[in-house]
Amino acid sequence: MIAPNQLTLARVVMTFVFVIVLMLEIPFAKTMALALFIVASITDLYDGILARRYNIITNFGTLMDPVADKILICSVFVAFVGLHIIPAWMAIVIIAREFVITGLRLLAASKGQVLAAGWGGKNKTVSQVVAASVVLTGLALRDDWAAKFHLKPEWMGTPFNKVAFGFTLVAVIFTLSSAWSYLRSNRNLYMNDM
Repeated sequence: MIAPNQLTLARVVMTFVFVIVLMLEIPFAKTMALALFIVASITDLYDGILARRYNIITNFGTLMDPVADKILICSVFVAFVGLHIIPAWMAIVIIAREFVITGLRLLAASKGQVLAAGWGGKNKTVSQVVAASVVLTGLALRDDWAAKFHLKPEWMGTPFNKVAFGFTLVAVIFTLSSAWSYLRSNRNLYMNDM
């Protein structure tokens, strides 16, 4: 059986390979990047299932699983900025939320409390994975498959950029909503220190 911690480490390694492959100018690079992202995203789901089902909860997994998730998601959206798919502010919002909530978790830990993941955080993650998957699928179709079959669908230009922007905007809205929810419901952690 594959241990959950091995899946977490594999996700980190896959993230770095994903970014390299996504930026390569080789045949089917975007399709390979899409496949890597999907597999990495599945490991996020599967390592949690394994850990809970077989009661394999470790300090390493508790710490590194969310870190691996943040590395994957932040890398994807930074890569999209580098490819001029989304504006930088969108990636900044996504990354800033991760820093703010991580800081809040550290503050809670310093006071002997644990911030459990809520539905807002889960919805945020799903929206980010869906947005990234849609953008990567569009890139694969545009850069790998359309060229291969000499297709020039109209949606490959400006419409694709609008779809990418729209899905990412939805992810940004869920990201901000999740941050607001965490900050509002845990304001007792920081209001006395301000």
